[in-house]
Amino acid sequence: MSDDVQARIDTLVKSNPFVLFMKGRRDAPQCGFSARVVDVLDEYLPEYETVDVLSDPGIRQGIKDYASWPTIPQLYVHGEFVGGCDIVLEMNENGELEEVLGVERAKATVPEIFLSEAAVAKLVEFNEGEKPAVIRLDVAPGWQYGMDFDEERPKDVKVEGDGWVVLMKRSVARKVDGLNIDFVQGPQGGGFKIDNPNEPPKVKALQPQDLKTWIDEGKSFELFDVRTPEERAQAHIEGARLLDDAAIAYLEALDRDQTIAFHCHHGMRSLRAAQRALEMGFTDVHNVVGGIDAWSQTVDPSVPRY
Repeated sequence: MSDDVQARIDTLVKSNPFVLFMKGRRDAPQCGFSARVVDVLDEYLPEYETVDVLSDPGIRQGIKDYASWPTIPQLYVHGEFVGGCDIVLEMNENGELEEVLGVERAKATVPEIFLSEAAVAKLVEFNEGEKPAVIRLDVAPGWQYGMDFDEERPKDVKVEGDGWVVLMKRSVARKVDGLNIDFVQGPQGGGFKIDNPNEPPKVKALQPQDLKTWIDEGKSFELFDVRTPEERAQAHIEGARLLDDAAIAYLEALDRDQTIAFHCHHGMRSLRAAQRALEMGFTDVHNVVGGIDAWSQTVDPSVPRY
């Protein structure tokens, strides 16, 4: 580990009372182990520092050397290394974590959850007509939702309504205040639809025709081309910036509320770039569906296909 990396880590550890080196951000963990530790810390600490090791390869390796600990996440409290995921979870279960952090565990919060009449009717139907329909709600680190019939457990948070009961863990309860569950019909049949106002921003799909409308209407946005210079020489969308070193610096300096969009040849490389922009803190991020190839076919046939 270089002296520079060691000094940076040492400053982070000693200048913040609580520091978690993790994969991703507190509001968007990028691995299950990091997500589990965040879930635990959120029950104790309203504020703590997180360091995304995925955005800095030097820190990612350096923090392993710093503590002689081979895995991530790593938790530091008042300059001292506490441990990784397994240790933090174990300390939380046996009551030691409250003493180490020096704060009491927050009381479990009971969120507001709303079920439409259609959702309740379908749950009761699936429950063979029995009321209330008791379901367990789960939210995975990537904000994927799971629902299944279950029985109440000792530490569950429970929300009740007319004909239904929703059970969940404490960590889930913090993420779902204001959540709506509906049952809707679509081309492939019916299904439950969940709207959660607590979800972090996601990459939005931008159709080429909508991109053309943005351009024609003079919408304020930045468009980045993530292809190679050789590809760009063959075909390009007017106004798009090639994502070279200069464009990366320009992107990093933008206000995080600025609307930004990415395109490539078919839409896969640009999707990865858009996801990295979310990790940088941008909140209005779009990916051009089908890339410049779709643009050529549906908007501007003068742009060569390759």
